[in-house]
Amino acid sequence: MNNQEIVQKLWNLCNVLRDDGITYQQYVTELTYLLFLKMMKEQETEGVIPEDYRWDALLDKEGVQLKTFYQRLLLDLGSSANEQLRLIYSDATTSIAEPKNLEKIIKSIDALDWYNAKEEGLGNLYEGLLEKNASEKKSGAGQYFTPRVLIDVMVQLIDPKVGERCNDPACGTYGFMISADQYLKNKTDDYYDLAPQQTEFQMKEAFTGMELVKDTHRLALMNALLHNMEGRLEQGDSLSGNGKWMKNFDVILTNPPFGTKRGGERVSRDDLTFETSNKQLNFLQLIYNALKDDGNARAAVVLPDNVLFESGIGSQIRRDLMNKCNLHTILRLPTGIFYAQGVKTNVLFFTREKTDQDNTKDVWVYDLRTNMSSFGKRNQLTMAHFENFMKAYVAEDRSKVEDERWNKFTREDIAKKDDSLDIGLIADESLSSYENLPDPIESAEEAIGKLRQAMGLLGEVVDELRAVEDDEVVKQ
Repeated sequence: MNNQEIVQKLWNLCNVLRDDGITYQQYVTELTYLLFLKMMKEQETEGVIPEDYRWDALLDKEGVQLKTFYQRLLLDLGSSANEQLRLIYSDATTSIAEPKNLEKIIKSIDALDWYNAKEEGLGNLYEGLLEKNASEKKSGAGQYFTPRVLIDVMVQLIDPKVGERCNDPACGTYGFMISADQYLKNKTDDYYDLAPQQTEFQMKEAFTGMELVKDTHRLALMNALLHNMEGRLEQGDSLSGNGKWMKNFDVILTNPPFGTKRGGERVSRDDLTFETSNKQLNFLQLIYNALKDDGNARAAVVLPDNVLFESGIGSQIRRDLMNKCNLHTILRLPTGIFYAQGVKTNVLFFTREKTDQDNTKDVWVYDLRTNMSSFGKRNQLTMAHFENFMKAYVAEDRSKVEDERWNKFTREDIAKKDDSLDIGLIADESLSSYENLPDPIESAEEAIGKLRQAMGLLGEVVDELRAVEDDEVVKQ
């Protein structure tokens, strides 16, 4: 049994809890509490867990006794002296009302093929579960999950290096940092090629993040744990004073949340130059200011279209970005790849330079949106869809790339349009079918003429009918 099959079996267990009114998101959180105990046993790292609260202790109990024991377990582990346990089980409560359902889930988890799961990687198993949750529209979890293929593309092009400090200020379930970690592990034989101090840095300092939503942060912690990543991963609002520790990074990879601050209030960070209630514009400021100003620090950020064209403060922030950084590439993403259907998004790639003025000379834009098939659950985005863009991105001479989707815009051209970055979309072929239609004004006038002619004919018919009626009256 491979991990994909195990994920499906775990997901199917959610059906057991339908009568308890448990949502998909609650189910994944509940699974996290149980899987942590089971995976600690499988990894032979149960030493951090009090002996009375280990996996086998759960298996030994049934019915109401099990339910009572499980509730006490969650409460006690949430107040444990062990930081790892305390973070995973902080404020943990169970949503499972029926003891028999809890018992069934525990026994079903225990019966899975854990030998093969360990062979493929428990971290991969858990990520598969998170991806399954994100793909279910009813779960509402898509907002915390960026498509894996897009994450991997962004990581490959940003190309993190051993020894660099990487960050995601809106980390969701930690997908970007886990992909960056795996990218470097693949290059260094799981860090075995590195010196001991380098390996320790990669495991404990290289990757950091922050997540606002408490339950999502819990999932991120579990994800990091199963991938042997121990970097700083905090729960809180990056746009508040709590996020001011995030600075001087070599790499930032992120997909900040869409929308505005609740109630339209301003952020509480006092180190952002421009005040706005637009979350994405605030995150954009946070990101380029959090990069080292050494000419090498770089970022790839997913942002919605409004960031590209919003006037006023939006224009000022884009101008500040292009002054402090070399905004060298924009990828216009297809629609339908995120949880909110119809939301149009982009990836901005930029490098923080050593000075704060005139660092963007040209912006190259790749249009992966126009004339693309509609993406969704049935037609998913794959690495093949990004091949031409990736070739253009890494080309030694970008001007020699022959691809109609790939176009250059000078800083001067952009400045003429209020520093709008809503650029680079090619002509939509779907409009060509309308090219030969008659002029709409002429068509309207012709239609009115025909309508009048028809009304005239109808009037003649009515007159004839009245004449016939008159003849009949005369005859009577």
